[in-house]
Amino acid sequence: QVQLVESGGGSVQAGGSLRLTCAASGYTYSNNCMGWFRQAPGNEREGVAFIGINDDTVYAESVQGRFTISRDSAKSTLSLQMNSLKPEDTAMYYCAADRSWGNARQCARATFQYWGQGTQVAVSS
Repeated sequence: QVQLVESGGGSVQAGGSLRLTCAASGYTYSNNCMGWFRQAPGNEREGVAFIGINDDTVYAESVQGRFTISRDSAKSTLSLQMNSLKPEDTAMYYCAADRSWGNARQCARATFQYWGQGTQVAVSS
């Protein structure tokens, strides 16, 4: 059974940084699609960053240059380093994984099978 557990959320001031971590159990496909999504109150869930085969990555335009997605297959973890945070980054952040594989842009179009419970990020101005 695949389980994803996020951690690292919190409250920071604009310009600050946070690092989210997703611990995966029962999931050991190091080249398969993984990603981070977020959902703010009243908004639809949106894809933030994706990682695919050979650790190819792609980002939403709104976070490009500020966020970095990475994974450590040996530790079965997925991370999201978030720098220069803005109030509009405030949302619940979710880790997702799937058994499909491809480059990061292909992963961004995937229907993810496994989801974590989310971790809250709040950025104040």
